[in-house]
Amino acid sequence: MKSIRELYRIGHGPSSSHTMGPARAALNFKTKNQNACSFKVVLAGSLALTGKGHFTDQAIIETFAPHNVDIIWQPNITIANHPNGFSLEAFDSNGFKIDEAIDISTGGGALMSDGDSGFVYSLKTMSEIINYCNNKNLQYWQYVEEAEGKDIWVFLDTIIKAMRDSIVRGLKNGGLIPGPLKLHRKAGMFKHKSLSLNRDFSAQAHTAAYAYAVAEENASGGVVVTAPTCGSCGIVPAIIATFYKRFDADVEDLLHAMATAALFGNVAKHNGSISGAVAGCQAEVGVACAMAAAAAAQLMGGSLYQIEYAAEMGLEHHLGLTCDPVMGLVQIPCIERNAHAALRSMNCANFAMLCDGRHRISYDDIVRVLIETGTNLSALYRETSMGGLATVYHDAREEHQ
Repeated sequence: MKSIRELYRIGHGPSSSHTMGPARAALNFKTKNQNACSFKVVLAGSLALTGKGHFTDQAIIETFAPHNVDIIWQPNITIANHPNGFSLEAFDSNGFKIDEAIDISTGGGALMSDGDSGFVYSLKTMSEIINYCNNKNLQYWQYVEEAEGKDIWVFLDTIIKAMRDSIVRGLKNGGLIPGPLKLHRKAGMFKHKSLSLNRDFSAQAHTAAYAYAVAEENASGGVVVTAPTCGSCGIVPAIIATFYKRFDADVEDLLHAMATAALFGNVAKHNGSISGAVAGCQAEVGVACAMAAAAAAQLMGGSLYQIEYAAEMGLEHHLGLTCDPVMGLVQIPCIERNAHAALRSMNCANFAMLCDGRHRISYDDIVRVLIETGTNLSALYRETSMGGLATVYHDAREEHQ
């Protein structure tokens, strides 16, 4: 598996696969073709169907600036046999093509062109990792340190600060989220109202406010951390902030929890998918919930088995979750879904702590089912905005006109 440095990425929302990935590819292609005068990008499949709502064109145009770039939308074709495939072409001053490339945005800001470099984990499944940790008397975070090196904590410190900053901005910023839905930001209001609620629900409302804060920042094109994607970026930060604010957790413990969360995200990414276009929202919010549940269980003092059980439940109970963003925007149901998944991750951790963590269905089993379910999902429910909530909203608007 690759380094967790490629799972946690800092960048602008609203989509790691539709915004960050294509923008990275455009920058690489522009750097390679510094003598080019203009460019053309063909976006196919899911990138074309929801690209405008995800600001894909804006990200590409800004990256190629000040050069001209012609963006072609081709929703009815597939490039490189992948829903997030696209092509790039470079032209000289006479309009002659001087270079071309095909790439795939594979999810979480990663690209097919990244290649096979960056592999630092020899173990590829959670069962292998558990056995190894048991034999060497290691915690998950210690295995991460062993594979990544001690400087991984400097990296994770940067990541956790970026998450904190996105929460602070999200709680402070008000007004409308950009886009035709004209949604109002709710994070700050949730936090203020939580102060007058009873103790139990106040804690949940705080966690929800943190998740909303980050998800709303993402939807507005703000800087967030993929965890594992932009569309699910509010879940892990909400849990980390909850343990810091409510339970006064040490920063070192939070960093360790972040490492463990990334390990579970990495297993899902390597053996399954974290792309909504490939496997639906179960691959984004479901995996993020698993990551957050693992982090929470570790912060509660859970064993290797209890942490794995919490993560397994977090993903299992999101199986089949569709990716059908209304109007192609990362807003409905994405923002609200982040908050619910954050609360569910806490419930999964609490439930896992009730027992010794031994159970019948493993995290590896669920990851296999994740990709099987995602493959069998109709393309209507895999980030195309052609089915589900996206069409219900469209029909409802027509009825009221």
